[in-house]
Amino acid sequence: MHIYPLRRGKPLVVTLPTNPSRIVVTNGFHFSPPVQVSYKPQRKLYYTVNCIVENDMLIGIAVCMVLLFFMAITSGIAFLFLLSVSPVIYFLFLYYIRRGEFIRLRRL
Repeated sequence: MHIYPLRRGKPLVVTLPTNPSRIVVTNGFHFSPPVQVSYKPQRKLYYTVNCIVENDMLIGIAVCMVLLFFMAITSGIAFLFLLSVSPVIYFLFLYYIRRGEFIRLRRL
């Protein structure tokens, strides 16, 4: 087992000891599902590591939360207060319950 640190925006070159090999990505708490990698000698494979919650998704959900919160304040409807915090509950569900899918390793 080898551990390689990932730096944002910089490629990581890894020599795989066996063919096929399995790759697992972790941040210490979350683990990606193992990805089986079969390759031909002298061939490069490109993968990307991403999260199930992308930055644009966070921004969109934050805007929706703020809009729902202000709608709840101005109208006084309690259901809108609950609806405005539902994205936080959803993200906590993804973070703690669906830990295996939080980090993904995708082939480019």
